[in-house]
Amino acid sequence: MDYIIKGDSDCPIAEIHLQANETVKIERGSMAYMSNVSIEGKGLGGVLGAIGRSLTSGESMFITEATGTSSNAFLGIAPAIPGKITCLKVQPNQHYYLNNGVFLACDGSVSYEMKSQSVGKALFVVSGGFFVMHTFGQGDVMVSAFGDILEIDVDEDHPITIDNEHVVAWDDSLNYEIKVASGTFGFTTGEGLVNAFHGNGKVYIQTRNIHNLADALIPFMPQATNHN
Repeated sequence: MDYIIKGDSDCPIAEIHLQANETVKIERGSMAYMSNVSIEGKGLGGVLGAIGRSLTSGESMFITEATGTSSNAFLGIAPAIPGKITCLKVQPNQHYYLNNGVFLACDGSVSYEMKSQSVGKALFVVSGGFFVMHTFGQGDVMVSAFGDILEIDVDEDHPITIDNEHVVAWDDSLNYEIKVASGTFGFTTGEGLVNAFHGNGKVYIQTRNIHNLADALIPFMPQATNHN
């Protein structure tokens, strides 16, 4: 993927350059600008078709395709949340799981499937999603985060437990469990979810938690007045 990250590290845009007939998959609604690019699946018909595919084949209804119509095509895509954009290299022996909401774009040569969590991991729906994205194939995949993105190495001697709200992506070579944690990790409700990783590989985390920000802003939000 030929791309440039523009803007500052807090609010960047990824500008992707395409050759004629070159295709990338992008998060639906992330388009900021484009030149000499055609988009597949615009409008209600495209959305309904994506819903049907997502139900039958495990594809995501929130991903669309952009194809260059000339050798100098380009498009700019922007994540919904401020924070860093980074690129992960998908290879035949290097695949990833992506948490809900972090996917931004990938090469047309990268494939994915939406994998449901096991029964023991069904609580993931509370803050992450009942499905996670599993990549395969070969090429680049862009992910975005709230805040910065950090890499954490995991090995057999150093398993790690991470607040689920901070998990962005992880090597599919890792094993993991999602657990309910109480009285830890600063959960304001007293209970939250954590991911326990073990094995050998990397986990990518975001340095900020958007739900914590929302909770911090609540005292400053205007309160509705009851005129009855």
